[in-house]
Amino acid sequence: MTSTQVGKDGTGDHGAPLTAQPQADGPGEGYQRALGARQIQMIAIGGAIGTGLFLGAGKAISKAGPSLILAYAVAGLVIFFIMRALGELLMYRPVSGSFSEYAREFVGPFAGFVTGWTYWLFWVVTGITEVTAAATYMTYWWDIPQWLSALVFTVILYCANLISVKLFGELEFWFSMIKVTAIIGMILICAGILTLGFSDAGDTATVGHLWSEGGFFPKGIGGTLMTLQIVMFAFLAVELVGVTAGESKDPRKTLPKAINTVPWRIAVFYVGALIMILSVVPWTEFKPGVSPFVAAFEEMGLAAGAAIVNFVVLTAALSSCNSGMYSTGRMLRDLALNSQGPRIFTRLTTRGTPLVGTTFSAALMLVGVWINYRWPGEAFNYVVSFATISGMWAWIMILVSQIRYRALADRGELPQSSFKAPGAPFTSWFALGFIGVVITMMAIDRDARISLYCAPVWGLLLGVSYLALKRRDPDAAAFNVRKRTGPAPGTAPADPVDSGRE
Repeated sequence: MTSTQVGKDGTGDHGAPLTAQPQADGPGEGYQRALGARQIQMIAIGGAIGTGLFLGAGKAISKAGPSLILAYAVAGLVIFFIMRALGELLMYRPVSGSFSEYAREFVGPFAGFVTGWTYWLFWVVTGITEVTAAATYMTYWWDIPQWLSALVFTVILYCANLISVKLFGELEFWFSMIKVTAIIGMILICAGILTLGFSDAGDTATVGHLWSEGGFFPKGIGGTLMTLQIVMFAFLAVELVGVTAGESKDPRKTLPKAINTVPWRIAVFYVGALIMILSVVPWTEFKPGVSPFVAAFEEMGLAAGAAIVNFVVLTAALSSCNSGMYSTGRMLRDLALNSQGPRIFTRLTTRGTPLVGTTFSAALMLVGVWINYRWPGEAFNYVVSFATISGMWAWIMILVSQIRYRALADRGELPQSSFKAPGAPFTSWFALGFIGVVITMMAIDRDARISLYCAPVWGLLLGVSYLALKRRDPDAAAFNVRKRTGPAPGTAPADPVDSGRE
């Protein structure tokens, strides 16, 4: 394996400033670069569209009214800042373990350890909840045991992820296509109702609904602020495109394009969709637990609306579980390659997929589904609630890493990225402050506060585990990072032994 050792102070092995150019994209990590531009674009789009929009928006609308549109717009801007910060790091060094790799290099080995294991847990828990939800959605059409559907879905997605990364990309492409088609279809239908006046809602539909029912801020600014946590949770997984860096055919070309589409994705799929729906249906008609899409279809008199939304939400849940299968194996392998996880997780199949890490994670997802089915109690709800704060931890580490990287690059101690975040580091500091506001709102909200109770417990567990790991293997706490994106031009190929391939 080729590696360039980078000290805590941004210097090389012998303390000299690091001035080499970023490494070329290659097979040094052992993965196959099989994800094309088409798949990367849809993975990026799909990561921003989940059940949070199709189902969770109903609760947010009832809390904030039309001002939820503004909340999504501001939060979307923050997400763009986060993604551009990630893009700057990815173009500096595109690696599959992105978040933990950058945290390890620019914050410290413990930060990389915490980020890697926390992001892994986030996707395991998310996978459990999403595959359970998918099994529930199946009962809309067929009376089959929930555990059976959950088992079948998990096995299918597990096999797809082990066969090849290209198959994962294809599944994610079509899952995302269904979600995108559903939202665009809804926007076009609503636009037709507003302009042509057809359907049962044609006589009452008007953009005036955005301010006529108690104003744009019917619950006050406070009500809007309290929805920020719901809004930000809807964007969780948008950072997934960063995990694909080690398996993209041309990451330096495809990843910037995917990241630069974030603003219009949010403008169309969140802001645009909400403007249209709230123009057709007054916000007072929405209730928590009821999909705004279903409510809009009912208002239009379209009986098939519920079935359509159920199918779309089913694909959204399977898409999330598919992403979880993909992410967990890569995160475990990155931790193992940096001596922060069991060495067995480094193993790859002949097709370049992380066999043991994906299998271990899938097994936990199945156990979690069974536990959720057998004992759907408060303890499981606590774990699920923690998923939200753990997802935001990845965003925090992205921003902090980008701030520290930019400082080193500006001093000439590291090469400049070819995809600089505009306005950074000020935009990164703003995004960090916004996340701080969201966490504060979580502390105030009784329903969301439970997430903050779980975080210290997980942090303590990781702290104890890290101390034990550090005592057993000092390499796990070394202030350097292995650059595993492949050999630089003119250097020898990576040692095949280090790839972990079986």
